[in-house]
Amino acid sequence: MTDSAFHSVDGVLHAEGVSVASLAEQFGTPLYIYSRDTLTRAYHAYADACAGRKATVHVAVKANSNLAVLNVFARMGAGFDIVSAGELARVIAASGKAENTVFSGVGKTAAEMREALELGVKGFNVESIPELHALNEVAGALGKKARISLRVNPDVDPKTHPYISTGLKANKFGVAFSEARATYRAAHAMSHLEVVGIDCHIGSQITEISPYLDALDKVLDLVEQIEADGMHIHHVDVGGGLGITYDDETPPDIGVFVKTILDRVDARGHGHREVYFEPGRSLVGNAGVLVTRVEYLKPGEEKNFAIVDAAMNDLARPAMYQAFHRIVPVVKRDDIQTHKYDVVGPVCESGDWLGRDRELAIAPGDLLAICSAGAYGFVMSSNYNTRARAAEIMVDGERARLVREREEVKQLFALESILPD
Repeated sequence: MTDSAFHSVDGVLHAEGVSVASLAEQFGTPLYIYSRDTLTRAYHAYADACAGRKATVHVAVKANSNLAVLNVFARMGAGFDIVSAGELARVIAASGKAENTVFSGVGKTAAEMREALELGVKGFNVESIPELHALNEVAGALGKKARISLRVNPDVDPKTHPYISTGLKANKFGVAFSEARATYRAAHAMSHLEVVGIDCHIGSQITEISPYLDALDKVLDLVEQIEADGMHIHHVDVGGGLGITYDDETPPDIGVFVKTILDRVDARGHGHREVYFEPGRSLVGNAGVLVTRVEYLKPGEEKNFAIVDAAMNDLARPAMYQAFHRIVPVVKRDDIQTHKYDVVGPVCESGDWLGRDRELAIAPGDLLAICSAGAYGFVMSSNYNTRARAAEIMVDGERARLVREREEVKQLFALESILPD
């Protein structure tokens, strides 16, 4: 199962102390369910490994931006990593602090830079010389200095899906490694920028430590060159991207991962610098499931289809990345024969599938749980086919709270208007 918080009791799936079937009856489907206990344990795995070391944790908001989820982390003292002004607004609404928030992203607008500077963000991870010039101009107009790191592209293969690989030469992200030293000199010469760090993020769903160490060694080599040029690098941001178990993956233990990175920093003689970790998926991925109801079972000449009420607009990862999510019945049935199904939704696309070739004993009306859906699940959902997005629930022990109401169809076109006569 996704995590120990999601477990079977007498053949019925539970989220912590609450029956998932009862939540589906109360709140309807499709339904996202999150476990506060899982979120808490995952965060403490990072924070505890950082304790006593010069290291801090910044939660990647893009993985799951629900206010209740962010608030769980804010209450534990987390910092945040954002990629838009909208995400910054969510952090603040969730009781997070701008001064503990790092602004990343390849396409920040001048308006977003201005808002972030006015709110006092911790710093900017800058990804190009044009962005440096834009940020310098915005900061100058406000009479401020913007604290910056450069996101350096180390050209290290993270051994993951090409869509979520971000540190290769062919990727849009970051400053080319060969150009980084000159770019730092250019930043240092700009009067409204303050160079404070260096940033690196090589990808997502990474299940080995070795690519991180390869990238870190290249970054630390560069730090030594930058400081030889007269700049001081206060922190090294190693990004996020640590993978989770969706099927049979065996990612490293979070504590082992953090310790290995920090030990390498120390061994290289850089232990006086602060290290930023920016986890997302490894915090929230296995803290959530998507619950859906079987509408029809449709036998075919080559495939059998289980048509459910969730779709690619609710969970885009299978269609977008060919991602695997375990799919399990919420209530185990011994009275029905098992068959192999493609689990698909009602959206009018052949790419609308949630799982292929799954052995399931199910009947129309049964509930299915799509596991490991806490990261890049609801946050990537859409209203395609004018489908209202799912409700979100946070379970805390034996209590369940609605943390986002299900949308109503009339809300989806409330901002639109027809032409006058």
